[in-house]
Amino acid sequence: MFNSQRPSVDDLPTSGQLFRATAVALVAAGAILVTVVLPAEYAIDPTGAGRALGFTQMGEVKAQLAAEAAADAIPQVSPTPLVSQSSASADPVVGERRSDVTTLTLAPGEGAEIKAKMAKGASLQFDWSVSGGAVNFDTHGDPPNPPRSFYHGYGKGKDSTGEQGTLVAAFDGKHGWFWRNRSDRPVTITLRTDGIYEDIKRVV
Repeated sequence: MFNSQRPSVDDLPTSGQLFRATAVALVAAGAILVTVVLPAEYAIDPTGAGRALGFTQMGEVKAQLAAEAAADAIPQVSPTPLVSQSSASADPVVGERRSDVTTLTLAPGEGAEIKAKMAKGASLQFDWSVSGGAVNFDTHGDPPNPPRSFYHGYGKGKDSTGEQGTLVAAFDGKHGWFWRNRSDRPVTITLRTDGIYEDIKRVV
């Protein structure tokens, strides 16, 4: 058996040294929380360092993927057909006809959403195509101030190079498309719309 020699009092850290070490550890943990954990997990970046380091983008992708998963989990009940006007309101829709061409480029893994502000019963003809690959899409609408679990889908698909048809607004609100580039290279989406709507713009 070996008898270990007890350390002397002089070899032990002082209270001040322990306090300083604890303070340094707390500061380091706080810095990691603010610059790495919050941006990467929740896309919360109060200092801007997370975006500079690329962590905020990771958090945004996680948040979007979670939103997609939540939307996929909600069953679609009697979706409004894209190419049918049977669900349109019988009341005449007041507004001016307009036409737009909208183009956007998606990096690998990136998602984007474009929506038109429409009145109930208004319709627009659309034609979108993909250059450089294929995308997943989800066509849906949002009324003003929708409840958290609200989802009204018009149609969705995977690995599509384009779609065309007529979208009839089931209610007053914003209606349009979400696309996600699941390929390993950039793609460009060109959307052509013509119909009765107030405006059309990218919202995500």
